Amino acid sequence: MISSCSIVAVSSLCGIFLATAWLCGGFSRRSHSIEPSSKDDYFRLTGVPTPTPLHNFKLDLAKARPYRPFRWGYYQTMALSAMEPDWWIELESTYRERLAQRKELFTQHGKAVVDLLPGSEGACRELMNMVVHFLCIRYPNEFQLNETKMIFYNRILDTSTNVRNVEPLSFLLETIPEDFLITQLNQKTGLYHLTAGVSCSAVGWNMSSKIGRPLHQIHGPVPFYEEKLRNSMDRYFAKMPCNKPIQRGSWGLEIGQPLYLQPDDEHFAIRETQPENLKLDDIYLRVDWQTLRRLPKSQAIVFNFKALFTPVTSFRHEPYIPRLLLKVLREGPKKIKDYKGTYHVEHKVIPALDEWAKEQEERGWVKENWEERTLDEHPFFPGWESHC
Repeated sequence: MISSCSIVAVSSLCGIFLATAWLCGGFSRRSHSIEPSSKDDYFRLTGVPTPTPLHNFKLDLAKARPYRPFRWGYYQTMALSAMEPDWWIELESTYRERLAQRKELFTQHGKAVVDLLPGSEGACRELMNMVVHFLCIRYPNEFQLNETKMIFYNRILDTSTNVRNVEPLSFLLETIPEDFLITQLNQKTGLYHLTAGVSCSAVGWNMSSKIGRPLHQIHGPVPFYEEKLRNSMDRYFAKMPCNKPIQRGSWGLEIGQPLYLQPDDEHFAIRETQPENLKLDDIYLRVDWQTLRRLPKSQAIVFNFKALFTPVTSFRHEPYIPRLLLKVLREGPKKIKDYKGTYHVEHKVIPALDEWAKEQEERGWVKENWEERTLDEHPFFPGWESHC
């Protein structure tokens, strides 16, 4: 899975070479057109149930679910679970703020955050259509589609868009505060390559450094990927059905809430230090909650992921989380911790977690002899519903 937490950028492939590769029979492209259709089509085609409508949804009060994807015993796996159909795209109170931030990032960085290769246009449009249909069913008061004129109405932003004519990736950039990466089968290599995407929440990598690459090159910096995950990931992509989308989470610890952070940014260098004047209130858990699904018409496979930030001080009131994270930070594999970029905050976080873990034992929230393990409620924690 592409992680947005601390992936080291690598050299990009030459765009001219990639375009030529497609013209010579590289990337798979379906011959039939992919046009907007009725709301139910994509749910029928994929076999994934329609989401439950949220008729009383209040955006300004909405909170993301408290994802805490911590695991122990810690070893590198794909850590996949079945996607919950209601939660493919999750809106919450930062919607307007994040969209404004994404548009500004595109203005500053252009193709480093939004790009596509020839042959990916159909998959981009199919993805946009699926997103439109999901939004209109899940959030019926916020989004509507005039199926005669194919006009999409965003009541939050008070905008209307002709989805027949709009550029799909621009629409996703300006409508959904999540990233989407499209991979397609390359007929020459027999592998899935990144061919298009919107990526405004990347840390340590960007679209320019990854586009055109196969999975194993995209995941090059991921610890143990080559020796433990590459073959299983390639097989999984080759066989993944439309009706079994999956989800997972990656996480890291950050100073502040850096949505998009590149290696040449001065703040990136802070990861190699441990600032003495750092305040605990300035440290956040960053979770990139990810889903993976196959599109039914183009057969492309799409990652989407959303960066969510939570003050680490919240852990004090979340049963088992301090003990579990403390175990990972103290005893987890060094390669994993280096990859997640936790070093720069450990000197402040570890003592706090130790204190909170003892408090929770004293209050009876956690048994003193509890042996650290992945929680039954993973990726949440006991009683998490009351925190939403």
